[in-house]
Amino acid sequence: MTIQLSQSAAERVKKYLSESGRAVGLRLAVKTTGCSGWAYVVQLTDAIEKTDHVCETEGVKIVIDADSLPYLDGTRMDYIRQGLSERFSFANPKAAAECGCGESFTV
Repeated sequence: MTIQLSQSAAERVKKYLSESGRAVGLRLAVKTTGCSGWAYVVQLTDAIEKTDHVCETEGVKIVIDADSLPYLDGTRMDYIRQGLSERFSFANPKAAAECGCGESFTV
């Protein structure tokens, strides 16, 4: 399993982790929603389950549940700031198409 974070994404996640004080990593998942079928779910996690897959990139533990892994393997996550807007963006080799807003994708 390979999930990569850009340097800016890793710095942002590390900031969130340090502010949390108890989170052990970043949980990355997918859920069915959005106009294209699948949406990314990004949140801090306080626990790693036995069925989770864990990788480390740029000093950050990425935790992915077994159901989400096939949709996320090979994804690169970036953090973008444009004016007052900031967000994580995803370059997912499994995505066949994305919606116009970038919030959901199809495989």
